[in-house]
Amino acid sequence: MARYAPAEIEPKWQRAWDAAGAFVAAPDPAREKYYVLEMFPYPSGRIHIGHVRNYTMGDVVARYKRAQGFNVLHPMGWDAFGMPAENAAMASGGHPKDWTYGNIAQMRDQMKPMGLSIDWSREFATCDPEYYGQQQALFLDFLEKGLVYRKAAVVNWDPVDMTVLANEQVIDGKGWRSGAAVERRELVQWFFRISDYSEELLDALDTLDDWPAKVKTMQANWIGRSRGLQFAFSMVEEAEGHDRIEVYTTRPDTLLGASFVAVSPDHPLARALERHDDGIAAFNAECRRMGTSEEELETAEKKGYDTGLKVRHPFDTSWELPVWIANFILMDYGTGAIFGCPAHDPRDLDFARKYDLPVISTFAPVEDDGQPLAEDGGPAFVPPKSERVIYIRGFAGETEQTGEEAVEAAIRFCEDNGVGQGVTKYRLRDWGLSRQRYWGCPIPVVHCDDCGVVPEKKENLPVTLPYDEDGAPIDFSVPGNPLDRHPSWARTECPACGKPARRETDTMDTFVDSSWYYARFTAPRAEAPTDPEETPYWMNVDQYIGGIEHAILHLLYSRFFARAMHICGHLPESAKEPFEALFTQGMVTHAIYQTTDAEGRPVYHFPDAVENRDGRMVLRDTGEEVEVVPSAKMSKSKKNVVDPDTIIRQYGADTVRWFVLSDSPPERDVEWTAAGAEAAHRHLSRVYRIVSEIAEKPAEEGAPAADEALLREMHKTIHEVTGGVESFGFNAAIARLYAFTNTLAKSEAGGAAKRQAAAALAQLMSPMTPHLAEELWATLGHEGLILDAPWPVADAAMLVEDEITLPVQINGKRRGEITVPRDLGKEEVEKAALESEPVARALDGGAPKKVIVVPGRIVNVVL
Repeated sequence: MARYAPAEIEPKWQRAWDAAGAFVAAPDPAREKYYVLEMFPYPSGRIHIGHVRNYTMGDVVARYKRAQGFNVLHPMGWDAFGMPAENAAMASGGHPKDWTYGNIAQMRDQMKPMGLSIDWSREFATCDPEYYGQQQALFLDFLEKGLVYRKAAVVNWDPVDMTVLANEQVIDGKGWRSGAAVERRELVQWFFRISDYSEELLDALDTLDDWPAKVKTMQANWIGRSRGLQFAFSMVEEAEGHDRIEVYTTRPDTLLGASFVAVSPDHPLARALERHDDGIAAFNAECRRMGTSEEELETAEKKGYDTGLKVRHPFDTSWELPVWIANFILMDYGTGAIFGCPAHDPRDLDFARKYDLPVISTFAPVEDDGQPLAEDGGPAFVPPKSERVIYIRGFAGETEQTGEEAVEAAIRFCEDNGVGQGVTKYRLRDWGLSRQRYWGCPIPVVHCDDCGVVPEKKENLPVTLPYDEDGAPIDFSVPGNPLDRHPSWARTECPACGKPARRETDTMDTFVDSSWYYARFTAPRAEAPTDPEETPYWMNVDQYIGGIEHAILHLLYSRFFARAMHICGHLPESAKEPFEALFTQGMVTHAIYQTTDAEGRPVYHFPDAVENRDGRMVLRDTGEEVEVVPSAKMSKSKKNVVDPDTIIRQYGADTVRWFVLSDSPPERDVEWTAAGAEAAHRHLSRVYRIVSEIAEKPAEEGAPAADEALLREMHKTIHEVTGGVESFGFNAAIARLYAFTNTLAKSEAGGAAKRQAAAALAQLMSPMTPHLAEELWATLGHEGLILDAPWPVADAAMLVEDEITLPVQINGKRRGEITVPRDLGKEEVEKAALESEPVARALDGGAPKKVIVVPGRIVNVVL
């Protein structure tokens, strides 16, 4: 009998699938569709085991749904624009286009040996002019509908990548790609009106029943709905045309504890004052060099500048508060101005103590725990709004209330007295999409001295990026936007008047590219962004799979884009929520192997450079012992990465697929180990051997009891594996397949029952190990591809056990068990329990006081 040889088996069946056009999807109104999609990769040059795990999960779902009779769409593409390509060009002297397409070719070649059931005919990259030309058409449609606009705004500026970043792309005050400290600058930018959809995006989260609760919570927190009071402090003296300062607060119940008013360095008042005050100008400039994230503002030293101006408290015109400029206030939250209540806000308290400002408590805990209040030198007291506190200075008298009750009382009081208005606000801000870089989708507008900003005509799309063959090679080694330096690209004619004009040189944020690709996959060659026939058939995505790191950025933007595309007629209303179900998979981890150099700095080593010698991990070439850092996220910089090509050559794609699915629940991290891969390969080899042996023997009938026992286990396995795949419990499904393989190997059933069981085993394994399953199917003599065979269905009657085992207790303690027919009467169960060896011995010829039979559960004998 031939041994299991994946290097021969896997290419053979991949050729068979390709010859049959097995994965090419086409609409079929007579069949129910199923659209499964993994978040498409950035073409960095190499796939890693994390990619393999992600795509294998999607492939299991796609193959399973196909076997159930669904018309499956399972496409693949490339999220191809972005700064890494420009950085690579800057480092190598090459071109981002060449780097990107070279990487795509390499990664495609790596992915195809995995045997993924992908419709490669729908493949595209977001840097294809055919794709981004349709994205430009969407931009023009959005512009026409008022969904995109242009304004001067304070933005996050990455001084290394020299481009604007969205708030979501600033992580701990640093650029999400460069890691550079982000600065604040005022630039004219293009924005999507995502904030207009804050309430809808938030409320619709409740309809996403098949999304992880954690993702929905993260989005809800980012959208950030709050109820508060908007009002104004009147200036004691008008300054620079300002006679009032508008404030929004979510804690109006603390308004009687105010001790100062502070504005952002980017507030219109602060900007007006800096024109005539060098001190204010210098302070504001210093603030603008700070990071912009809320985390950084929280942790940075609180600094302020006293403007010398004062405002009147709205409830007491004789109560004047100083006006400061503060470094911890951002213009794009609320109104860019706050009132400070140091007793009940840690930031305000730090600021007040730094500048010797009053600290006035408005409430105290119900129970005095002996801790000093802020005004007595203690910390700020910030109870949750749900907590009941005693208000010393409140708006409903001195009373005990929850924060929510007191906030509403304060809003009613202020509205009744004409002080302000209760409003609902959202934390979500409009999405700035302008980026000052070359390798992105050009924004299709023209700047004309006579006509202003003019949309490009759709017949002129795509507005393509210049390439070297244009006769003007681009030097990417110079920082900044290459499109600004190009001698001819930006020169054009005004679409409105025909006079000389200049193209917009900003390109779109790459998150625009990934915010609608799922819709483009439904009709990737259409001459419009979507197709009115095909797109409604395929949308929505039934199962979306990707990392939780995209919970806010990508997923929130995609939800907005689907709504905008619906408004513009490109998606049906049913696709406003584009992803029906979402699964966020865990990472693949691996141990880090490191030594130290002469200066004590860590030196990292690839796993294949290390081996185990007598229980010690050492470098293969030198024998030097290495330090092992267990189970860390795979990172190229730490060299704890595993090359899938090497593993596939050694063990085959099915082994890799089986291992990444079997070792851990898919939502959790899985540690890649050589021992685990070897064990997976041994098991698949054993399955191959067991089924081959069954195929070689005649299909005769066996002993009825043995045949029935095997087939009963087969149906149980079908039931449990089906449930496991349906619920993303792939590891549990595989554990059941391990158990059934052992049952099949030990069974005394006849050849016919064994063949039936082996065929079911092959079918149940086919989503996980498709090549091996095809080989086993053919070995057992079946015609056609297992890919086209319907998914096995468990016989409900075979899931019911004829006999059950009941524990037997004596005086409440378990002493044994009895096996009886399931439908045995209560009296017969009692008789069987009394005749069992432990009970008979305990009774020693006597009679029990009582026998309690709980049908189907337990028997308790009381002596």
